[in-house]
Amino acid sequence: MDTRFAFREEMKHRTKQFALRVIRLSQSLPHTREADVLARQLMRSGTSVAANYRAACVARSLAEFKSKLSIVIEECDESIFWMEMLVDGSFIKKELLESLMQEATELLYIFSTARKKASTSKAISD
Repeated sequence: MDTRFAFREEMKHRTKQFALRVIRLSQSLPHTREADVLARQLMRSGTSVAANYRAACVARSLAEFKSKLSIVIEECDESIFWMEMLVDGSFIKKELLESLMQEATELLYIFSTARKKASTSKAISD
């Protein structure tokens, strides 16, 4: 199996699992107006990571691929921000979010590196 294909499939799986974990986290938060706002924001950004990565995988051009990866990177970073807000606002203990925040940070670095590599590439190859 082509290593690029295997990497793409692994990242699709990882980003989908990340989105599902974000959803489960949001469901576990207290039902206050403030927590609901933060949870909604986190759900939007966290699920967007997976959706936009899938869109990047079917990009029609290198420019479109890099554009979608840029959105994935922004959404990963935004997800980290909303998780920090949940901790800083005392809606959840940091220890309960460490694993999810670590995954978001790893995804952020992976996709940032992929975008840099794509910037030096001439075309998308399958």
